Amino acid sequence: MSNLKTRDITQLALIAALYVAVTIAPGISAFSYGQIQFRVSEILMLLPFFNHKYSWSLIVGCFVSNIFSASLGVADLILGTLATAIACLIITRIPSENKFLWAVPVVCAVVNGIIVGAELHFILKLPFWLNFVTVGFGELVVVAIGAVIFYFLMQNKSFSKLIR
Repeated sequence: MSNLKTRDITQLALIAALYVAVTIAPGISAFSYGQIQFRVSEILMLLPFFNHKYSWSLIVGCFVSNIFSASLGVADLILGTLATAIACLIITRIPSENKFLWAVPVVCAVVNGIIVGAELHFILKLPFWLNFVTVGFGELVVVAIGAVIFYFLMQNKSFSKLIR
């Protein structure tokens, strides 16, 4: 991170702010937390696949977004952010070729299904396997839609240059 330029820091801050804004936006926020979640901002989890620096944006954005998680409180700040950090770490280890893009939704679904599923189980006493399936499925759907969008966006040389 020591070799980041002002432009990079600005990009990272904008991505973190976008993650928070989309997560807590009225009308969308109802689906951003809880046992059944379709956190639209998770589409941004595709960014570390193309450039590892975006992991920081997502980790910070997730942390700030989870401040608004009324039912889970501090646990969500720690565990929800940990889930994002682990998913980002795994995503950055996937070769950044288009044929591997489809692994990102699976990684996000499994990591969030396990960690957030366990969090909901221990805090709200909801059944773990049901949490794993509902959280994981929501994550899979959202990030898979994002993968399709990014697949086509990356065909545009200007967008690809901006992201990479």
